[in-house]
Amino acid sequence: MTDSPQAQGDFPSPGTAPPDHRLAPPLFDRHMLEALVCPLTHGRLDYDAARQELVSQAAGLAFPIRDGIPIMLIGEARQIKAD
Repeated sequence: MTDSPQAQGDFPSPGTAPPDHRLAPPLFDRHMLEALVCPLTHGRLDYDAARQELVSQAAGLAFPIRDGIPIMLIGEARQIKAD
């Protein structure tokens, strides 16, 4: 076995637990928002961080983000009320 820097970085140090990714929801990459559009209207989407959704005001739909992945299926979207 070699003690190369790459091999040492692959494992946690003795006595430390690996990070538990289940404790916090994955963050949504906001740069992805530039490439995504509403599948119904092809319009702009707004990111709602509190609800973890992408919102299409034009369609009146909110698309969920699960495990950091936007679910862009109309059947999975939540209807929102227009103000």
